[in-house]
Amino acid sequence: MAELQEVQITEEKPLLPGQTPETHSVETPYGSITFTVYGTPKPKRPAILTYHDVGLNYKSCFQPLFQFVDMQEIIQNFVRVHVDAPGMEEGAPVFPLGYQYPSLDQLADMIPCILQYLNFSTIIGVGVGAGAYVLSRYALTHPDTVEGLVLINIDPNAKGWMDWAAHKLTGLTSSIPEMILGHLFSQEELSGNSELIQKYRNIITHAPNLENIELYWNSYNNRRDLNFERGSDITLKCPVMLVVGDQAPHEDAVVECNSKLDPTQTSFLKMADSGGQPQLTQPGKLTEAFKYFLQGMGYMASSCMTRLSRSRTASLTSAASLDGNRSRSRTLSQSSESGPLPSGPPGHTMEVSC
Repeated sequence: MAELQEVQITEEKPLLPGQTPETHSVETPYGSITFTVYGTPKPKRPAILTYHDVGLNYKSCFQPLFQFVDMQEIIQNFVRVHVDAPGMEEGAPVFPLGYQYPSLDQLADMIPCILQYLNFSTIIGVGVGAGAYVLSRYALTHPDTVEGLVLINIDPNAKGWMDWAAHKLTGLTSSIPEMILGHLFSQEELSGNSELIQKYRNIITHAPNLENIELYWNSYNNRRDLNFERGSDITLKCPVMLVVGDQAPHEDAVVECNSKLDPTQTSFLKMADSGGQPQLTQPGKLTEAFKYFLQGMGYMASSCMTRLSRSRTASLTSAASLDGNRSRSRTLSQSSESGPLPSGPPGHTMEVSC
């Protein structure tokens, strides 16, 4: 309940001066795309560009995180662009019957039109679920424009035939909103039916654009395999932070993704007590991790860290190997009761439970 109260507080926080949003739409080869810009571009700094998951829009997916009090230091230093997938923006009309919704690959191909419209050259992407896939696909085809990626709940794999069979069977007994809720949250969360679950069940079930949401859902379920392979050319070439909650629906997929990416470029953050949507339930801890990630990229070197901490059980040998051998991965176990986590480059796989 304390975490839910934290979310409610952040949603009531007023915008900082200069943070008045500007909403734009731009035409692309695959239809119109809407995005909202906060702040002004900073010299020699990328924009933070977010992409939300199925069943959500940029506000319901990211507002608790970006309005969290500790996040204000970050948003003062970066312009941010929140992308709404087609038909997901507030007030979006329902697409006509027979409308061909873009594939996730085509959604990724819309991003260059946004950057060209805004005259932005590089981004740091923050994506959740389907949005994490879209940003990964974009980074594969436009690596020179992506300085870093924060990927929450990414599943880089196409559905196998067993997944398809399970999905079809579930579809016979469950409504679209319930299937999407099962994608967003853990079964433990859904069974608990907390205030947060009730809120998002109501948002999705009564969404006026539910038909559009179903189209996005279908595109996600028809995604192609990203074909990540460690040591191959098909990989993310920028620093990456993978994030998943323990017991989250996508935990196994994120662990597998971590095993396929370059360990010298990848950090793995597994968050305890965060459920399926860490950016909603643990915005403080995720903000702190994001600051470390930005520091590792050479930004915000003087940022003050207060929340994440090093476990007393973390071995000194592991920490020493971080400094002595940059090609080795490290595993740190995190708790909230111990000393500060050292900042450093994102060039190491870091499994964290916080």
